[in-house]
Amino acid sequence: MNAKVIVVTSGKGGVGKTTTTANIGAALAKLGEKVAVIDVDVGLRNLDVVMGLESRVVFDLVDVLEGKCRMSQALIRDKRVENLFLLPASQTRDKDALDPEVFKGVVRDLVEQEGFDRILIDSPAGIESGFKTAAAPAGGALVVVNPEVSSVRDADRIIGLLEAQQVSEIRLVINRLRPKMVASGNMLSEADILDILGVKPIGIVPEDEGIIVSTNVGEPAVLGKTKAGEAFMATARRLKGEDVPYPKFEEDRGFMAALRRLFGGA
Repeated sequence: MNAKVIVVTSGKGGVGKTTTTANIGAALAKLGEKVAVIDVDVGLRNLDVVMGLESRVVFDLVDVLEGKCRMSQALIRDKRVENLFLLPASQTRDKDALDPEVFKGVVRDLVEQEGFDRILIDSPAGIESGFKTAAAPAGGALVVVNPEVSSVRDADRIIGLLEAQQVSEIRLVINRLRPKMVASGNMLSEADILDILGVKPIGIVPEDEGIIVSTNVGEPAVLGKTKAGEAFMATARRLKGEDVPYPKFEEDRGFMAALRRLFGGA
């Protein structure tokens, strides 16, 4: 993806959007980019917890938007990954405190004045004003979807809204895929999701209990060794333009056959 500003979104809540934001942000920083992740889920702040930075929050996004602090005061630098920064949401305000035009100015300053290579915006779930604000400055979008009918249906609506807002680069991150269930026909495959949504995935992340552990301890999975962490790192590499093969799930030939069909292989 060429977009410097990317909104991470989903139609349905609970699909792993915040975890995806934290992990891809950390992965891009590990790959040498200067990255800011911004939590726009005002009132339900979670990105700081997933990243293990909640104890360091002093100022937040709304403080910046209202001019109560400087950008440098609100940005939290991750001490584990060089060039990774968090701009947290407010827990005490609501989404009406966000002005889309002012937010666009803040994001523009991060790129033009602060020198960030990439901005990842963690959008609230749903299609209300919070989503519209989060998507306002974005040139690209990662739509996080679980291989479930309800999640895919909601993602279809989100993709339509992103296109209406002229977000030019839209890619899927298929999260929590279980290859054995796909092979048995009890879970949608990535080929099924492509047929429904017409958007190719840039990342396919398997179901992994290690994600629960990493979230609870506040350490992105890409900083350890888990299947999901490896998948998120591969997603970040693809986002940067690298030709990274998709993982081989050896227990499931049907899954690999679907992948080959999806990406034009034999």
